Amino acid sequence: MAYSNEEVLSFLNGSFGAGTILNVAEPFDFLTIEVHPTQLIEIVEALKNHPEFQFTFMTDLCGMHHPDQKDRELGVVYMFHSWTSNTKIRIKTYAPIQNPVVPTMSGLFKAANWMERETYDFFGIIFEGHPNLVRILNLDEMDYFPMRKEYPLEDQIRRDKEDEMFGR
Repeated sequence: MAYSNEEVLSFLNGSFGAGTILNVAEPFDFLTIEVHPTQLIEIVEALKNHPEFQFTFMTDLCGMHHPDQKDRELGVVYMFHSWTSNTKIRIKTYAPIQNPVVPTMSGLFKAANWMERETYDFFGIIFEGHPNLVRILNLDEMDYFPMRKEYPLEDQIRRDKEDEMFGR
């Protein structure tokens, strides 16, 4: 009951039209596709309900921040698993940091509820349609998102990191 990555791509291109898949990679034979946020739900739903593919288990959802990628600084990575064929697919989508909106996956997968809240909490990605998108781990008073790459890695005023402290 196995199928190839090409069959999955052929199905997606045939169902949604060429150009729907913005980017394709296959690191270690692991199909990774990129789609636009507006098409995310219908693509995932098609892969979930497909009689052969059956990507019915969402194993992970996480955010990412690429400050050097203009108009696609914030992204979400979804990992789906098919129990019937023991295959996986990774789906990525990106949004601009000025309007980081991605549709919620919680209507298709109950597990997305808490993972989306965590991603919102740390990256500030807004999951449109989420039933309760509030901070889950950080304080409500925080006015920043700690996993974004917007801050220096070390305290710039520390003296113990200067070369003279190491005899240089």
